[in-house]
Amino acid sequence: MAGKRTSPQRIEPSFEGRRGRDDGDLRVEAADRFGGGGKAPGRSGSAAKKTRPKKSSDRGGSRGGGGLTGLIRSLVYWCIVLGIWGAIGVGGLVLYYGARMPSATSWAIPDRPPNVKILAVSGDIIANRGATGGEALSLENMSPYIPQAVIAIEDRRFYSHFGVDPLGLARAMLTNITTGRMVQGGSTLTQQLAKNLFLSPERTLERKVQEVLLAIWLEQKYTKDQILAMYLNRVFFGSNAYGVEAASRRYFNKSARDVNLGEAALLAGLLKAPSRLSPARDPKAAEERAQVVLGAMREEGFITDAEITTAMSQPPTKAKSFWSGAQYYVADMVMDQLPGMVGDISQDLIVDTTLDLDLEKKAEQTLASSLDESGQKLNVSQAALVSIDGTGAIRALVGGRDYADSQFDRAVKAKRQPGSAFKPFVYAAAMEIGRTPMSIRNDAPVRIGNWTPENYDEKYRGEVSLANALANSLNTIAAQLVMEVGPQNVIKLAHRLGIESEMQSNASIALGTSEVSLVELTSAYAPFMNGGFKATPHVIKRISTADGTVLYENTYDNPPRVLDPAVVSEMNQMMVGVIEHGTGKSARLKGWQAAGKSGTTQSFRDALFVGFTSNLTTGIWFGNDDGKSMKKVTGGGLPAKAWHDYMTAAHEGLSPSPIFGTTGVQPTFEDNQSSPETIGDVISGTDQFPEAPVANGQTAAQQGFELPADAANSGLVPPADVGETTGATRRTTLFDILTGG
Repeated sequence: MAGKRTSPQRIEPSFEGRRGRDDGDLRVEAADRFGGGGKAPGRSGSAAKKTRPKKSSDRGGSRGGGGLTGLIRSLVYWCIVLGIWGAIGVGGLVLYYGARMPSATSWAIPDRPPNVKILAVSGDIIANRGATGGEALSLENMSPYIPQAVIAIEDRRFYSHFGVDPLGLARAMLTNITTGRMVQGGSTLTQQLAKNLFLSPERTLERKVQEVLLAIWLEQKYTKDQILAMYLNRVFFGSNAYGVEAASRRYFNKSARDVNLGEAALLAGLLKAPSRLSPARDPKAAEERAQVVLGAMREEGFITDAEITTAMSQPPTKAKSFWSGAQYYVADMVMDQLPGMVGDISQDLIVDTTLDLDLEKKAEQTLASSLDESGQKLNVSQAALVSIDGTGAIRALVGGRDYADSQFDRAVKAKRQPGSAFKPFVYAAAMEIGRTPMSIRNDAPVRIGNWTPENYDEKYRGEVSLANALANSLNTIAAQLVMEVGPQNVIKLAHRLGIESEMQSNASIALGTSEVSLVELTSAYAPFMNGGFKATPHVIKRISTADGTVLYENTYDNPPRVLDPAVVSEMNQMMVGVIEHGTGKSARLKGWQAAGKSGTTQSFRDALFVGFTSNLTTGIWFGNDDGKSMKKVTGGGLPAKAWHDYMTAAHEGLSPSPIFGTTGVQPTFEDNQSSPETIGDVISGTDQFPEAPVANGQTAAQQGFELPADAANSGLVPPADVGETTGATRRTTLFDILTGG
């Protein structure tokens, strides 16, 4: 056909670049973009090249917003991101470790370990015993300097944080990082209390998380003052002292109620390292730390510059190296007896004792002075003292030279031979079967079986009265009396009067060969002082709870009679003679009538003096723990002198009164003077011992005493000149008197 049109050739789409590149890239040129710079399509490639660097620069600028600003924005961004993730992580840890703890509804403050407050008869505190070592005090009852010092150095924002102090934690972390070592802790007082109450001291993440949770719980449940009081009454201050009261008494020997500014600063300073900074261990370090605490208190406005100056001008605190003072022997004695009286101790207790702190101090000073003066030259290292009244109440007790050096109580727990101090029981048994102070015996060599007792001076005096024999502590006469009475009957009488230890029934008991404690020996002398009544030794008067409920009260106000008053009178007259002109001369008291007996054991291992006035019975022992011999120390020497010094101090300001059964009787025997020897003396009544009184007109048998009917001891060979070995009634005939009855 002539008019036929030819169809245009079809052009297939292609991704081939304009420059003939066939690398598979899909590219859009600037001219192809919508709004491509206002240029028409078909813009040259050179123009595109000029545009690309500019666009690249524009993109960078839009994303960063500038170099420094972009960096800050990036840091903020990533901090937020990390903070979110950190919070999620911490929350997870809290949930995880919190789930491992018991339900919060079961949380409760554990009871503080029970404290036993031991009081003297005056009401003053002797000691506190228990796991804490002191009673709990309220904030109002303790020195105001103590909580101020602790807050200033340990937790300055205590009253403003919620149990955890983020600012304090951050500050501590920064300080530790900059110094390169652990310098500060970030725990608040509430956290420390939570750790002490509920958690172990191990340093783990779990424990720290639990500590925080418990601290927050404490803050929600208790007031700030309650939390602070709990902390101060439970925190460890070193040297086995828990709580401010225990620490104050431990280091300053005073109550936390009376602590001054410098002492409060020292206590607060201990909390950083209680053992290392203890003033008992390192006084200089403790004082330096106290200065830091004072500075912190001034910064917080708790104290003024003037108070700082006053505190710093005071001499450094001298803390005791250990619990020291003889009264702690009594405190230990109380704690030994408590379980038997009240059972297990599960609550705070108050124990009223019979101890007189003034007498206790005098007793301690007397023994210390005696040992300081004579201990080294006489080879004596230890001493003990017991002083009781007529009821058996212990008024003073010293168990050793220094409680800080040795807590072993030699007055209560040590048993030693009493020597001749046991002889009054032998003589009292003889009085019960009818012998009298003027009975005559022959001081001569004696043989009992294979035993041949000798006198201390190895001399013999011939015929002597029993009064003279006791005054001069003649061993031969005591041995004869044991054979007359019978060892078993002597033991019965000793047990009746208060000796509780087992004793061997043999003739040598006359010389005190069976071991006894000082406290039981002393208490067994008390019936001579009080007129014949049992004097059970006791130190606990009353036990009560903190709310005043009485759990125990002693019943020693109605003791049984254990000796006939007539026997008591005779014995007292003879024991007065021991001090007036016998072996106890060194124990004489100016203005006071006194009676007693000395005792010395073999090889001078032990020396004792036990005696009494109308007010007190006191026993004193000197010796060595290892049993080594002293340098010829006898009971009439060092112990009698110490007895004199203590009893003189103990009776200051008191009005003298006579000993029971000796009214109007003042024996004035000279050494070696015997009782009346002629018939004229007897008939004319020059005998210096009056007839002994009989209580209520009754004899000993009528008052219920079991007097020995036969004192013979079979199997033993009695010596010559021993006299009768039997007889339960007094011999009152002239023949009896003349023959030594």
